[in-house]
Amino acid sequence: MRHSSGGRPPYARNVTRRQVLGTAAVGALVCSAAPPAGATAAARVRTGFDRLAESGYAPLAGARTGVVTNPTGVTADVRHVVDVMHADRRVDLRAVFGPEHGFRGTAQAGGSETTRTDPATGLPVHDVHGLRGRELAALFGRAGVDTVVFDVQDVGARFYTYVWTLYECLVAAALAGLRTVVLDRPNPLTGRGAYGPVLERSLASGVGREPIAQAHGMTVAELALLFNADAVPRAAGRAARLETVPMSGWRRTHFFADTGLPWVPPSPNVPTPDTALAYAGTCLLEGTTLSEGRGTTRPFEIVGAEGIDHRWAAALNALDLPGVHFREAYAVPVFSKFRGRTIGGVQLHVHDRRAFDPVRTGVALLVTARRVWPGFAWRPDRWIDRLAGTAAVRTMTDAGASADDIVQAWRPGLEAFRATREEHLLYD
Repeated sequence: MRHSSGGRPPYARNVTRRQVLGTAAVGALVCSAAPPAGATAAARVRTGFDRLAESGYAPLAGARTGVVTNPTGVTADVRHVVDVMHADRRVDLRAVFGPEHGFRGTAQAGGSETTRTDPATGLPVHDVHGLRGRELAALFGRAGVDTVVFDVQDVGARFYTYVWTLYECLVAAALAGLRTVVLDRPNPLTGRGAYGPVLERSLASGVGREPIAQAHGMTVAELALLFNADAVPRAAGRAARLETVPMSGWRRTHFFADTGLPWVPPSPNVPTPDTALAYAGTCLLEGTTLSEGRGTTRPFEIVGAEGIDHRWAAALNALDLPGVHFREAYAVPVFSKFRGRTIGGVQLHVHDRRAFDPVRTGVALLVTARRVWPGFAWRPDRWIDRLAGTAAVRTMTDAGASADDIVQAWRPGLEAFRATREEHLLYD
C-alpha cells in the first residue's frame, strides 16, 4: 500500500485508521500486515524498495527522480538501489543525494562526502548534509528532479541525523513544490514504544529539530507522516506532497535479527544491530569527557576514560538494570577521545533485548560515572543538552539525582509524545 499525505492522512468515514491501512490498496502496492503461513524469518519482511520494485516502479512513472540514500539502500541480495533503478528503463533517475557520512558511507561523525560523479552509473551525487530549507530546495531544482525518494536505514535514536535529513527534504520539497516518496525500512530497536526525554524546542539542532523522544520507536515512513502533519507546514507554510511505501511483514515487536534482512552499517561506528541498540543510550556519553567507544572494536558498547577502574562496573551492576550486565573492560581507542591511550570502563552485555531500556541505561552510566570517577565532566559546549533534548539530565545528574529520578522527570512529556506518535503508526 502506498500512503499519500498533504498534511494529515485521509481516513474513511466510520472506518478505523488501522482498517484503512491494513486493507487499502493503491495501484499495484498492497500492504500485508502479517507474513503468509509458513513464511520463514528470511522471507518475512519486504522493504519499501522491494515493494516499489514489485509494482514496476508505478509511483515513479513519468517522474524525474532523485534519491536520498547511502550504503544501507540495498535489496535483500545486497544490490544497491541506485544501481538497480539506474539499470531499469522504467525509472528516470537523475541524481543521488548523500546524507551525513556520505553516499558511500566513508566519512566519520559530522562529516560527509564531496559532490562527485558516481563512477558506476555516471549519476551526479550531491552532498546534502547540513543543507536546509531554501538552500536544499535550490539544490533539488538544479538537479532537475520533481520527485525525491528517501531510502535510508535509520537506527531509532533521535540524535541520529538521517531522520533530520528526511525532515529537511520534506521542508525543501514543500517549498519547491516537489513530491517526496519515502521507502520504509525497519526500526532495529523495534517499534514497541517510545523511551527517553522529548526534545525541547529551545534545544533544536542538527541532532534534533522537532520534539520527538530519544528512542522514538517509529520507522522513517511513520516519522515522515508525523513531521508532515505539523512541523513541515510550520517550517514551509504548507505540507509536503508525501507518499510512503510501507514494508510488508514487519511487526512492531521485531528486532532487526527478526526481519531476515541484511544489515549494512548505516555509519562507520554502528557496525552491528547490537551497536544500534546500545547507541540509543550510550551516545549520551558524547556530551561528557568520557569516550563513547569510538575507535574501539565495540563502539557504544565499550565506554570509559583514563583512570576508571572496576568500581564503575560494580556500581552499574548494583543497580540491577533490566536486560544488561556490565563487564569491567579496558581498551586503547585508535581515534577520537583518548586516541592511543588506555581507557578503563565497561562493556555492555545485553542478555535480554526485550527487557533492556537503552535510555535508562545511558542515564545510569552518567550518574554512576560521576559518582565513581573524579575526572567526570560535561563537554564545555553543553552538548549533553542537545543530545538529551533537555537540560534536566545534566542538572539532575549534577544535583546527585538517581537514574530513576531522572527518568521520572521526563514522563509527562513522553506520555504526550506517545499519544501523538500513535496517530501516525503504520504497523501492528
